[in-house]
Amino acid sequence: MQFKSFLKDKLLTISLLIFGIITIEIFLIIYPFGNFIKIYIPLVILGFYFISIMIEYFHKKSFYEKVFQTLNQLEEKYLVTELIKEPDFIEGKALQEILQEVNKAMLEHVNQYKYVTEDYKEYIELWIHEIKLPLTASKLIIENNKNTITKNIDEELDKVENYIEQALFYARSNTVEKDYYIKKCVLKEMVNECIKKNKNILIQEKISMKLHDLDIEVNTDSKWIIFILNQLIQNSVKYQKQEENSKIEIYAKQGKENVILYIKDNGMGIKKGEITRVFEKGFTGTNGRLLNKKSTGIGLYLCRKLCNKLGIAIELNSVQNKGTEIRLVFPKSSYMNIK
Repeated sequence: MQFKSFLKDKLLTISLLIFGIITIEIFLIIYPFGNFIKIYIPLVILGFYFISIMIEYFHKKSFYEKVFQTLNQLEEKYLVTELIKEPDFIEGKALQEILQEVNKAMLEHVNQYKYVTEDYKEYIELWIHEIKLPLTASKLIIENNKNTITKNIDEELDKVENYIEQALFYARSNTVEKDYYIKKCVLKEMVNECIKKNKNILIQEKISMKLHDLDIEVNTDSKWIIFILNQLIQNSVKYQKQEENSKIEIYAKQGKENVILYIKDNGMGIKKGEITRVFEKGFTGTNGRLLNKKSTGIGLYLCRKLCNKLGIAIELNSVQNKGTEIRLVFPKSSYMNIK
């Protein structure tokens, strides 16, 4: 609060005060009062008035400075009404009441939005679980009637199943803390589970897998990590070069503070200018637009989001036409900060 602005706000009352003093002086001139009285009375009135507004200014300035200081320290700014002391001047009390009413209305609106979102999320999860039943039945029928046509159908069903799983994890990505279980997990077991899940497409695309140095334990949730690895492997398969020596290498290195899991391929790679954007939601890049029209730009975005929730760093390096390397960095601390 600037004193200049405060005086501007008091301009009307100052003008009326000056007008009143001039009126008093006119009456004093008419009557035979001494010069001391004529000077003393206006000076006393002006003096007391300016003392009062100075006290008011510093009082209000102190209050609003504390409000702004509290506001700047808060991440959730709407909580400021709960932390500031009740002001002892009328404008401050009115402002606090207004803020409390606005805050109450905002919280009611947020709670309503949360209810609608949660209801929609529950419906999506229910739908996903229900749709898995006919998918499983279809795969059983295919298993009992193997031929070229059913094999092609099975491959398409695998893609459908992957998109369904992606939708499920996307729906749960904002509430990881309600659906995680941190424990010691062996990287080799999680990687093998993921490869087993993708064995059909790996065989079909003739991609060789090279696994080594994976007998390392990390503290994490295996279900979420298997999903992340699944997305990364499928990306490597999707953007491979049409060559016979396509390969994916997965290995780990153990450091003092962390364990790093590497997923490397010799695929198309990513343009240098696009590397910093691959984790953005909906970003498909040159490869996604020109070479694969079915790309959604959700996979890597979801991987980073889940990694952040689990306290894992995800890093990417790539050279166009040479391949891509992705690193998952697991902290060694037994305590995981789940946000």
